[in-house]
Amino acid sequence: MKKLKISKGKPGYIHSQKIKRSIITAVLFAIPLGIFFIGLFETKTRLNLFTFVAILGCLPAARSAVGMIMMLMQKPLDREVYEKIRKRAGDLTMAYELVITAYDKNTPIEAIAVCGPHVVGYTTKANADCAYVEKHIRDILKGNGYREDVKLFKDLKPFLDRIGGLAARRAEIEEGIEFTPNETYPDLGRSEVIKHTIMAISL
Repeated sequence: MKKLKISKGKPGYIHSQKIKRSIITAVLFAIPLGIFFIGLFETKTRLNLFTFVAILGCLPAARSAVGMIMMLMQKPLDREVYEKIRKRAGDLTMAYELVITAYDKNTPIEAIAVCGPHVVGYTTKANADCAYVEKHIRDILKGNGYREDVKLFKDLKPFLDRIGGLAARRAEIEEGIEFTPNETYPDLGRSEVIKHTIMAISL
């Protein structure tokens, strides 16, 4: 059961969501199917109120199936890669296994770091439109009152070098940055609020 309770932004989230969404979708389809067959057994015909209710019941099931399929298409973060990132990130604010939704494009981001005015991400998607996703994240953050420099890397080494540099200078980078506590997340610091804002546009 613990595998189903991994929260968004944590390593293992995609795998847990594949299991969770598959179970939910199966249950949502089983309910209207059960109603349909009960109606068929009771009335000996498909033309009954049970069939109508079953059809309506398929709508949330179909919606759940779409989300399930989208999640099944994603790849979990490789454990070895995660360990490399974790060691270089130090005490940076991190989120893992995100799938950023931007209108007609979904982009997997294996890891993302927040440090002061910098947001740095890593994606293994070869054809990812990094400039498009960077602008989308930047616009979302700007709309929430945060002006951030957003940079995505497709190669692991420069990403590791970048977060390693940020981790080494975190106190210096974040010093003096003004921050008003967020009403939605009153107990979180600036970097954590930014992380949660980004996670809000992820599957």
